Amino acid sequence: MIIGVPREIMPGERRVAASPETVAKMVQDGLTVLVEKQAGEGAYYHDPEYVAAGAEIVDDICDIYDRSNVILKVKEPLFNQEKNKHEVDMMHEGQTLITFIHPAAPVNHQMVKNLAAQGVTSITLDGIPRITRAQTMDALTSMSTCAGYKGMLIAANELPSFAPQIFTAVGMIKPINVLVIGAGVGGLQAIATAKRLGAIVHAADIRPAAAEQAMSLGSKVIDLNIPADEAIGEGGYALALKPQRLEEERKILAEHVKNMDIIFLSALVPGKLAPTLITEEMVKSMKPGSAIVDISIDQGGNCAITPPGTIEVKHHVTLIGIKNIPGLLPTSSTWMFSQNVYNLLKYLIKDDQIYLDMDDPIIQSSLTTYKGQVVHQGALEAFAELGH
Repeated sequence: MIIGVPREIMPGERRVAASPETVAKMVQDGLTVLVEKQAGEGAYYHDPEYVAAGAEIVDDICDIYDRSNVILKVKEPLFNQEKNKHEVDMMHEGQTLITFIHPAAPVNHQMVKNLAAQGVTSITLDGIPRITRAQTMDALTSMSTCAGYKGMLIAANELPSFAPQIFTAVGMIKPINVLVIGAGVGGLQAIATAKRLGAIVHAADIRPAAAEQAMSLGSKVIDLNIPADEAIGEGGYALALKPQRLEEERKILAEHVKNMDIIFLSALVPGKLAPTLITEEMVKSMKPGSAIVDISIDQGGNCAITPPGTIEVKHHVTLIGIKNIPGLLPTSSTWMFSQNVYNLLKYLIKDDQIYLDMDDPIIQSSLTTYKGQVVHQGALEAFAELGH
């Protein structure tokens, strides 16, 4: 079986889907691995390392798509300006694609349909369920860990003041106050990072178990007064709240927001737009020089005025809407991502073939296109909602 690893073509994307370490594992498993020339440069993994691991370095990306049975990528297929061709059009029937596809996102609907029409079997990494046996394949959790750590550092770097308590000859400088809203994987890593920086950390999450985990990391938990049966969905994820409950939550948060130096936003509802938890009025109430980092921006953002994909100052508050924060930590994020992808690939291969057990919950929630059809439930629901 031949595995292809292209260089990522999204502007600014420095990650790659396989590291020399995982290439060596694949080769040891009897797989042939083709890596596009300089695919790992952005993450400081160089061609000679891939060659030493047993990969074949390929100059022309078209050769990789032509020859490979399986394509491993980080980002969804995009239009390749260099080749004047979409990556989907380089793929062929029977090929398997493993990457983050985000098939329910409207911007990806046509691309997903094109994958199906091309006869490509595609598996989306954002569909890997959070169950015990899938933990080592869960790239979404790995990337959330990176976003929590790096996002907090970016916010701290934008502040005009020290983060920890500082004692000087002329007096004491108090530590900053941080509020983390959404204590999932990214939020918990943000809490831990803020604590390491010496901040006083507050956390809020509508799910009691998540709030408890935030408390165990040393944060002060804000009670949002949401009944557990309205807060917790399948797999422990947050549910979308009714408008009245959301308004009540915003009122409670508004009392705390004005005292914060950093607000870290990571509250998500699977398959839905992110809830708006911070209004423009709340931003106006914040201290001049404070910062908001909104890692839920890919799903619309938790702050009403977060600028998608960039950093802007509004009402004297720095709003950080960078979309690819894990890509700013390319060596660590690539190392984690490539291990996740390798573990999934090894799980899928039986007798030198990709084997898909349709009764397996891992396959059921991540399989996106198969035998010429779009089969991902979230994507199909989104198609129906938008009439696509």
